[in-house]
Amino acid sequence: MRNALLIAGKDLRRRLRDRSAYIVGIIAPLGLAAIFSFVFNPLSNATFTATFGVVDNDGGQIARMFVDQVLGGLSGVTIVDVATEADARARVEADADPASNATNGLDAAFVIPAGFSDAVQGGAATTLEVIGSPANSTSAGVADAVARSFADEVSAVNLEIRTYVASGGSIGADTLAAAVAYPSPISVGDFAAGTRRLDTTTTMVVGMAVMFVFFVAQQGVLGLLEEGRDGTLDRLLVAPIGKWSILAGKAITAYVMGVASLTVLAVSTTLLLGAHWGDPVGVAILVLAVTFAAVGIMAVVSGFARTDEQANTYTAIVAIALAIFGGSFFPVSQVGGVVAMLSKFTPHAWFIQGLGDLASGRLTAIIPSTLVLLAIGLVAGVVAVLSLRRVVDR
Repeated sequence: MRNALLIAGKDLRRRLRDRSAYIVGIIAPLGLAAIFSFVFNPLSNATFTATFGVVDNDGGQIARMFVDQVLGGLSGVTIVDVATEADARARVEADADPASNATNGLDAAFVIPAGFSDAVQGGAATTLEVIGSPANSTSAGVADAVARSFADEVSAVNLEIRTYVASGGSIGADTLAAAVAYPSPISVGDFAAGTRRLDTTTTMVVGMAVMFVFFVAQQGVLGLLEEGRDGTLDRLLVAPIGKWSILAGKAITAYVMGVASLTVLAVSTTLLLGAHWGDPVGVAILVLAVTFAAVGIMAVVSGFARTDEQANTYTAIVAIALAIFGGSFFPVSQVGGVVAMLSKFTPHAWFIQGLGDLASGRLTAIIPSTLVLLAIGLVAGVVAVLSLRRVVDR
């Protein structure tokens, strides 16, 4: 072990004199994280706002209830009365046209036909028309969803009333309106998931940090191939040093560099970008585990390369691919399918999930992610030792 530590110390001093280590380990991930957080953070905090027009040709009780209670309860939506359907269509089209510079445009509009309330109360067919534009698909989709939801609610209440009448009950003229306005006995609670997820800035920071730790680990592992090319490895092999000490020294170098890179990034992004990594103890455990996995995987890839140039190419491809499927650039859970399944085989996904679980406030929540990361590192390490033995067995 003493010889392994001496080799690691020599390699670390050499790497610290190389400015590329600082660029790859600190400057590049910090810069990219800052850019991504500045770009995506305002988008994630944006709220939906729209102006909806209403053409009320009915004026009845159900129509007023739709305007006042349904549309009036929408957050961030302004309701404007419009005289005619033609005017509503013109204002929606004007708002969708970037060259029109319309100041009274509408994002979408509702047209309530004459006799709408009577038709609903009498159980007759009627139509609530939604005017939207393909150029403003979000607002059009929201308006359509609101209209369909209201229609489904009215249909459900109408069916209940018809069933009640068919069974011999008696209903007054205002019964349907009162039934629709009556609060539902079951409501869906909207609870923020922030207790088990990372905010946008932290997600970007963590994604970049865990991606570049693979490049940092690559630099440490590639030292073995570089020394084989330069002839330094031959001198080590004829010295009274065990071959396992050489491999262990390179692994220690890569591991220390990776842990140092993630630690510096965690502290600097917390102070400079306002990232929230979580409990320092839990973060430290996850950092140690994911670096262990990164060193193992990069060692495996390098072990299949014949030259250090090939190893650079192979490890770069693997590092980028793992970052993509692991969620360093985008949340793979939103994609689903095969991509979400493949993400479970990447250390990136487990590291990000572990930090998200840590946000719940319980240190024990990171145990599953930590165990998976250690298992990945252990399996990759065994394969790496077998593949790198050919480098020192010559």
